[in-house]
Amino acid sequence: MKMRNLSLVHHVAEPREKSQGKAPLIVLLHGIGSNEDDLYSLAPYLDGRFMIVSARAPVVMGAGSFGWFNIELTPRGMVADLEEAERSRHIISKFIDELIDTYHADPACVFLMGFSQGAMMSLSVALTRPERVAGVVAMSGRLPSQALAQFSGPEALRGMPIFVSHGIYDPLLPIDGGRDCRDKLKALPVELTYREYPMGHEVSMESLRDVAAWLSSTLDARCDTKGASPR
Repeated sequence: MKMRNLSLVHHVAEPREKSQGKAPLIVLLHGIGSNEDDLYSLAPYLDGRFMIVSARAPVVMGAGSFGWFNIELTPRGMVADLEEAERSRHIISKFIDELIDTYHADPACVFLMGFSQGAMMSLSVALTRPERVAGVVAMSGRLPSQALAQFSGPEALRGMPIFVSHGIYDPLLPIDGGRDCRDKLKALPVELTYREYPMGHEVSMESLRDVAAWLSSTLDARCDTKGASPR
């Protein structure tokens, strides 16, 4: 189901399993040039206890093409529009609050799952607003230096579960970016799981299986979902 009445256009899928309390929420953030349909296709592979929301980024790049911030190719390499990235970070934070209020999701059990530029935004929101995020999956992205400069401090991040995956053969965001992300997160008091896969800039079935298993395990450890039963 596609919704348009909040800060971001989005798809929402109700939990496939009922629970006695409020549902845990996972927010999917796509990569540059894509849209809300992309990661929504992963919904059937994720834990049935989740309410799943796949958001459309706010920056229009073409017909059916959106991003969280523009990137310009210069003689110095790729240069990101940091002001746009910051605006998108604030929009995502507001959007999470709207989702909790609108869909009555569990405010203590909100996960972010992003691919590429969406992974960068997921990490940025988590590092700057850790009180709202129960866990993060960052696939084929980077850790923005801007987020590290603004992060809430080590105590606020202590124990946050983060899963980072990256393709060894990624031609768009090379594996060095994933390893740099790993090294920077290791310096923080988070619970980091890092995996590399023999893939390019994509989500392989092997990586998706690991992500889904990690999400289910983290959901069991972090959230009260007792009483869940298949619909």
